[in-house]
Amino acid sequence: MRASRRKEGDVNGSGEHFDVVIVGSGAGGGTMAHALAGTQARVLLVERGEMLPQEPENWDPGAVWKQKRYRPDELWLDRRGREFLPFVHYMVGGNTKFWGAVLYRLRPDDFDAVEHADGVSPGWPIDYATLAPWYDRAEALYQVHGDSQDDPTEPERGPFPYPPVPHEGRMTRLVEQLREQGLHPTYLPLGLRDPGLPGGCVLCSTCNSFPCRIRAKSDADTMCVEPALAASNLTMWTGARAERLVTGADGRRVEAVDIDRGGERVRVHASTVVLAAGAVNSAALLLRSASDRHPDGLANSSGLVGRNYMAHLSTMMEAFHPFQVNPTVFAKTVAINDFYRAGDGRAYPLGHIQSQGRAHADIVQAVMPALPMWASKAWVARGVDWLALSEDLPRLGNRVLVEPDGRIRVDYTPNNLRPHAMLVKEVVRMLRKAGFWTVVRHSFKVQNTTHQCGTMAFGHDPRTSVLDPFCRSHDVENLFVVDASFFPSSAAVNPGLTIIAQALRVADHLSTHDLQRSAERAR
Repeated sequence: MRASRRKEGDVNGSGEHFDVVIVGSGAGGGTMAHALAGTQARVLLVERGEMLPQEPENWDPGAVWKQKRYRPDELWLDRRGREFLPFVHYMVGGNTKFWGAVLYRLRPDDFDAVEHADGVSPGWPIDYATLAPWYDRAEALYQVHGDSQDDPTEPERGPFPYPPVPHEGRMTRLVEQLREQGLHPTYLPLGLRDPGLPGGCVLCSTCNSFPCRIRAKSDADTMCVEPALAASNLTMWTGARAERLVTGADGRRVEAVDIDRGGERVRVHASTVVLAAGAVNSAALLLRSASDRHPDGLANSSGLVGRNYMAHLSTMMEAFHPFQVNPTVFAKTVAINDFYRAGDGRAYPLGHIQSQGRAHADIVQAVMPALPMWASKAWVARGVDWLALSEDLPRLGNRVLVEPDGRIRVDYTPNNLRPHAMLVKEVVRMLRKAGFWTVVRHSFKVQNTTHQCGTMAFGHDPRTSVLDPFCRSHDVENLFVVDASFFPSSAAVNPGLTIIAQALRVADHLSTHDLQRSAERAR
């Protein structure tokens, strides 16, 4: 049985039944909706936000960064109980609307246990070869442009589906200087639609951390949700917040999802529920779904729901030369993985380095409000922006909690700090060798919510993991989680492509096994 698309003004959906309810429309949920579109399953995609409007403010640094036009009016608590505005976005496409579209595969050894300065990064229940076919599909679906040549960590693989985005202006010379230093700069894998071609990406300076006004960035809305809504079996509700999952009397299956839809509470019944609300919000939803059968939160017999929260150790850096104006517009094309693994005198891995989109004076003022606008403009005109990423290790004490008043608390203390400090020093050293006078640094520290992962790790043992290798809850047989909650470790590259690839893998598993069984039960 198939459903037609439901508009926002349609009748109350309370009591309606769907084969699959997907909560969240970002990298995991949007991809899952696309993968199930056109199947026999009746699918509901639930998104708490609305469609992001295409408007001039999309590319306005003041609107995006200073006015925080697209950020939610929602404060979380950090480990000290201080309120902060999380870097999350509630809208169709979720956080992918604002990502820099750097779509990396995890390196093969990221799937293994790896010794780090502050402990062991645990292995995954699957290996790189298992996920490789879905990485191929993910790169094709999100139109990833790249070139694996010269990257010392790149796995054996076929060619990227699209050629790399060329280095531009000052970045071309800088890549040559980095090679002269003995480094191996290569192209960042970027998800962009027809960059530099008519009707495609215009390679502007407002890509990273901005929504794309012309829908030329490969976000989950543009690449997955919008085309999927043409299928008659997919319904999407926006302005709809999932508040609680309701199980049957034995607690083994989710029977319904309670949803606040525009201020009205509705209960939607489901054969299968897929959570993809982000590692923080998905964990919080399960904790809010506690019941007599699940007193510590749904699917939490291990006690690990919300625990082992990870967010990359990340430091933004801007290299500055007072007498060299940087004419580069699209600067986010360079990657350096020479420090990703131990070796060359390093006892432990340090992490990953990538160039960033051009900073704007409004962004500088958002971070350093005391700096005059004229100084901010002069600074960014002469700067080149970089990001250093190091692996954050899982720790039981780093966790997501729901306070008695319902607010989210992220009790998080970064670890593995020494290797990250060493990586930052390496970046500063290489930039000074390239002629820059100084490098300014900024870190997100304990209020970091970018690249959030790890709150419901997958694995084989229900005592030490929340989900099985297909991201199904060990405790609740029809509950899946396909955001970065399932990561047992954070690795040190962007998580987006791995979320997408695993969502495609889980969707294939659902279509082959679970949805067929649900149909048989219905008959």
